[in-house]
Amino acid sequence: MYLAIDDDKVPGTIVYRKDMEGSTGLDFLNKIFFLKDGILLTQIRTIAGVDGSTLQNWVKRGWVPNTTNKLYSMDMFARIVIINMLRDTMQLSKISFLLSYINGEAGNKADDIIPESKLYDYICRITDSMLGDESYSDERLRSVIENSIDESDLNPAIPDAKKRLASALEVIVLARYAAIIKAHSDDLFDKLV
Repeated sequence: MYLAIDDDKVPGTIVYRKDMEGSTGLDFLNKIFFLKDGILLTQIRTIAGVDGSTLQNWVKRGWVPNTTNKLYSMDMFARIVIINMLRDTMQLSKISFLLSYINGEAGNKADDIIPESKLYDYICRITDSMLGDESYSDERLRSVIENSIDESDLNPAIPDAKKRLASALEVIVLARYAAIIKAHSDDLFDKLV
């Protein structure tokens, strides 16, 4: 399926790609965290458009770990934007399951297959690759995912890490693409009224 729909925002944020010189994934995160150990809730609101009560709810449910000195790390922020990018098309309980399937308990790095910042980078790179591909198929998506995964990024202590990550990425990328289509449909609807 190819609908020639562009994604003009950095995935999971309200920031336009053009304002970040086209950066997404790790490039985007590195720009946000340049010379910083963490960012504040007010900055998350400005970048991702997630309000404080929503974020507190995610922390309370264990979907996002508690902050250290009120600062959100790069991996915590990546987890927040992943949840945010998927919540228009997936139930929060399913998003939580996917993130746990990949990285276990939020805030426990020992059970992670891959750091959330790298996961976010994979999602962005794969989605961008598939958006520009006129020959979409399930097989093509699986091939792009398979070729995108660098096994040196994965925790070798997790059995079947690559297989688990690839399966979850397929679901995430399709849900992300559905969110892009939904946003385009909403824009078209808004022009009608």
